[in-house]
Amino acid sequence: QVQLVESGGGLVQPVDSLRLSCAASGRTFNSYFMAWFRQAPGKEREFVSFISRSGGYTTYADSVKDRFAISRDNAKNTVYLQMNSLKPDDTAVYYCAADPEHSSTGWREYTYWGQGTQVTVSS
Repeated sequence: QVQLVESGGGLVQPVDSLRLSCAASGRTFNSYFMAWFRQAPGKEREFVSFISRSGGYTTYADSVKDRFAISRDNAKNTVYLQMNSLKPDDTAVYYCAADPEHSSTGWREYTYWGQGTQVTVSS
């Protein structure tokens, strides 16, 4: 099992940047596929970004491509989401997710979830 704790959310203005972190417990962090999802009020949870176990492969939703960057530090059991050029449409609760078997953009494939961190982009 793995426990995930997100941090780094907050209130920012449009075009500002934020870096989210997701700290994982356990000694087998590098055996998990990791992803970020987000959910805005009244909307379904949506895929943001995925990173492979080694960090060598990443993918992004079209809405965040070229603005967001996912990375992981397996020595620190942490995955990051660098968010640049933030827009009001990026406002949501951001969740970190992990799974030992599924490398997917579908949130239903992920077994472990953090509690979420709120990101609000507003002037």
